[in-house]
Amino acid sequence: MSRPWTVMRRLPLTSALVVLILTLSVVSRALWDPLLGRPLHASVTYGLPALEDGSWWTVVVGAFFAVKPYQYVPILLGLVAFGGFAEWRLGTRRTAIALLSCHVVAVLGTAGLLWLTRHHGYVWTTGLARVRDAGPSAAFLGAAAAASVTLSPPWRGRLRTLLVAYVVLFVIHMGSLADVEHVVGVAFGLWLGPYLVGRSPSFTTRQLTRRDFRLLACAFFVVAAFEVILHPFTHAEGPFAVTMSAQARAKELADAGLVFGLVQVVLWVWLARSLYKGRRRAWRWAVALLVAVLAVQVANYGWMVVVGEPGLLAAGWDIFGNCVGLSVLLVGRHAFRNPSPRRARRTSGSLVAPADDDQRTRATAMLEEHGTVNRLAWMTTWPENRWFVPATQRGYVAYRVHTGVAIGLCDPVAATEVERSSLLAEFADAVHGQGLVPCLFTVTQEASQHARALGWHSLQVAEEACIGLATLDFVGKAWQDVRTALNQAARLGVHLRLGALADMPRGLQLQVKAISSDWVEDKGLPEMGFTLGGVDEALDPRVRVGLAVDPDMTVHGVTSWMPFHASGGGEPAGWTLDVMRRLPGGFRYSMEFLIASACLAFRDEGCSVVSLSGAPLARSNDGDDDASLDRGTLDAFLDRLGASLEPYYGFRSLHAFKSKFQPQHEPLYLVFPDEAALPRIGLALSRAYLPEAGVRDLVTLARSGHR
Repeated sequence: MSRPWTVMRRLPLTSALVVLILTLSVVSRALWDPLLGRPLHASVTYGLPALEDGSWWTVVVGAFFAVKPYQYVPILLGLVAFGGFAEWRLGTRRTAIALLSCHVVAVLGTAGLLWLTRHHGYVWTTGLARVRDAGPSAAFLGAAAAASVTLSPPWRGRLRTLLVAYVVLFVIHMGSLADVEHVVGVAFGLWLGPYLVGRSPSFTTRQLTRRDFRLLACAFFVVAAFEVILHPFTHAEGPFAVTMSAQARAKELADAGLVFGLVQVVLWVWLARSLYKGRRRAWRWAVALLVAVLAVQVANYGWMVVVGEPGLLAAGWDIFGNCVGLSVLLVGRHAFRNPSPRRARRTSGSLVAPADDDQRTRATAMLEEHGTVNRLAWMTTWPENRWFVPATQRGYVAYRVHTGVAIGLCDPVAATEVERSSLLAEFADAVHGQGLVPCLFTVTQEASQHARALGWHSLQVAEEACIGLATLDFVGKAWQDVRTALNQAARLGVHLRLGALADMPRGLQLQVKAISSDWVEDKGLPEMGFTLGGVDEALDPRVRVGLAVDPDMTVHGVTSWMPFHASGGGEPAGWTLDVMRRLPGGFRYSMEFLIASACLAFRDEGCSVVSLSGAPLARSNDGDDDASLDRGTLDAFLDRLGASLEPYYGFRSLHAFKSKFQPQHEPLYLVFPDEAALPRIGLALSRAYLPEAGVRDLVTLARSGHR
């Protein structure tokens, strides 16, 4: 019961209007008895006839009624959805201004338009000039259009496109008085919105990108599919009534059968989806179909569109729309060059083509030569990755492709910051060019700033725990657990064995593999990958492994350390923790002992820093996230996902464990171009971390989140 009251307190104006409209509908009996034919009809319905009769009050009063009972359903739902959105974004006072002004302007503007055109032989406007209407639909649609100014791109453009497409399509196919009022109300709301937030309307233009052309082409065919759905419901009294019988057109579609209509819708939707991905074959199909349709239309109706000759005005509209769609495809033809997924896998230049060992070797050499600012970058050399290497410079971005998303791993690897920024832009352009969604995962603040300069968003997803070795001394109360581990190990004879796992005795290697297998089986889910290595990664000869070994040569714990090559390349400047495994029932403080002993060994070798890596989905601060993001929703999602994974992988426990070493926390980010892609990116990340997880595993994980 608390949630409805919370909504009412948060949206008092919307709640009050819903209650008022419902109350008046019951008192007036309009909720079940239509107003038409009753004396009340002339007193509460607005339109040109009401104004000419002197019933000026109906402009405002009519907003609280509906002409027919069933109209209360869309009115109330629309008021809650659009009016509530406007009040949530604009506040109560500005929403009241938007609702009232959009409604009044829509009613009076439509009446004025009909007054000017009713006696000029246009049957549609002449008929509407005699019609009365009621309801607040123009008000809340206009208010929503006004509130769109508070959204950040691309949501602002998407909402405005949907609103404009809705009102334009309905005024063309339905052509009722309310539809004309919706057009006027939305247009006024778009103009009013900037003034409500204290700025003047601005109209900026920019050069269209490949992504823009794909979106335009996709939108064209989505609208075409929607029009096919609307055809059976088109009114003969619509704006083309003087030149075309819409009922006859709908009958033709019905005679052709429902199957034909469904085939059209499926074909247009398939073309829309494929064009959005930049498919070359879909572009060819789309161009061929539009050329064929235009040829048929021109052959049937000729080039001249003469008002009054049946069918020609409607044909002119169709010809114009198809010409616009064809122009978008032809002008933006460079945006549709992606082969089909099957052919892309066989193309060496494709981002989804399989990688080979030579590419991995070149990437590893570049990392060692150039270095990087990201201490986790050694994982970019793991064999499961692919590597984007531009032709213009030496450097790379490691990535993996899942569910149509190219997930870049860590920062771009290049010699200078300028080159890393340029490499990020080239990677994003290449990914967009092949119809994929780009993002980078576990990047530093430098890459986050570069991404935001491109108009991307950033979201903190982990924290890296770093230990400075120059002043490390394990002195003080905060280090009590670490000192206890070192003392206990010395008393039991447990010592550190540090080196390449591949060079260690086979007996130790087998114990390491057994410990890792027991650890995985204990989790009940497959071992995670992507940013979490295992024994296979630890066998890399450049990776150093620390073993806690007792006098009987029993391995009590395992850690692996990846080299960190600082910017400029050369010998490792530090080491990054990866694998952590402990023998069940073994030395209790093995992890504390191994990390502390390794830190001392690395310090003696002259290293300046050790990274304890990052714990995914575990954070203690908000970092430098993009302020435009809806932090509440995203934080709730990340917290819920982290809680679901905690019983199996212990990310938060690991985060708390690392705090024993008094590390400095540095945020790691996910950067991405579009908030709308977040669900898709989340799915791709889940497949990257759990590529071998089956349906049963995912169900187990989902259930754990509800406990």
